[in-house]
Amino acid sequence: MTFVFVSGDLALDFAGTRKWRRSAPEELLGTPADAARWAVAAGVLTAPPALSVSDLTALLVLREQVYGLTTAALAGHTLPARDLRALNAAAAAAPPRVTLTAGGIRRAGDATAIGAAVAIAAVELLGGPEITSVRECALEECTRLFVDRSRAGNRAWCGMEECGNRVKAAAYRARRGAGRSGVGRSGVDQTGVGQTGVGQAGGIAVSASRQAMRS
Repeated sequence: MTFVFVSGDLALDFAGTRKWRRSAPEELLGTPADAARWAVAAGVLTAPPALSVSDLTALLVLREQVYGLTTAALAGHTLPARDLRALNAAAAAAPPRVTLTAGGIRRAGDATAIGAAVAIAAVELLGGPEITSVRECALEECTRLFVDRSRAGNRAWCGMEECGNRVKAAAYRARRGAGRSGVGRSGVDQTGVGQTGVGQAGGIAVSASRQAMRS
């Protein structure tokens, strides 16, 4: 399994290891070994630690707390007190041990250290100025969150390779379908709306509607 890191924040990338939350949830951390590999891929640790099932369970609970707190913040809701206490407790634990060796920087730790790194990132995000730049992917099915650092502040997709290309492909098929059904033998567009106008209006509507998080 290949992990992607498109959220621009460690805590949001961790929350994104559960995909398609509203439709057909896909779990990327199905085993302790998956969580250990994610920690290495994310740069939290240098080598995968030996994690237990209980370690995995604790990390998944933290992940859902991070996701819940972030979506609550984006919706303008009061942060759930229980989840907030749990996040602060996780952030207070010992983070990965960082040492300099002949081969470079080494980061070591256990499940608690992984959780601490994620929790610290979440605390800094939720309590910092970039929380106002957090968005949800504009693809209807996608629930991945990301920090929009684009100059215009109008980034729509969590990533082009998956979601952006899906939307573009769907829009292309829709335009082709509209062209076939809306243009008669005379070659006149009978839909009443040019294909370019349809694409632009649809894109604007989708992008605008997904700016507000579901409560």
